[in-house]
Amino acid sequence: MSSLIRKVISTTKAPAAIGPYSQAVLVDRTLYISGQLGLDPSSGQLVPGGVKEEAKQALTNIGEILKAAGCDFSNVVKTTVLLADINDFSTVNDIYKQYFKSHFPARAAYQVAALPRGGRVEIEAVAVQGPLTSA
Repeated sequence: MSSLIRKVISTTKAPAAIGPYSQAVLVDRTLYISGQLGLDPSSGQLVPGGVKEEAKQALTNIGEILKAAGCDFSNVVKTTVLLADINDFSTVNDIYKQYFKSHFPARAAYQVAALPRGGRVEIEAVAVQGPLTSA
């Protein structure tokens, strides 16, 4: 059996990891993006403005990581959205569809007891490199 290559993907245009993990890991042509909070990459602090602005920043951060791997939002096949308050679900959906416009990825959304840094939303993603054709 041939071995697969694992490559760590990192960019300064997204926040540095705040723990012992990578921004993303590419295995073969599958990209696993760690959960992104609404952190400003330059300050490492949550952006002001609540869940709406945090969701925009989290998705912007994901976009920068995708770019670093030669991908974009059309390459994303699965996301997980973690919310501090499930009542923010529709607000986050409104922001989410500004980034994912068609061929929506599979997704799960959960309310959690707490997120790092007091965040209101965290989003992780799985993407595949290369062009995708819809059937």
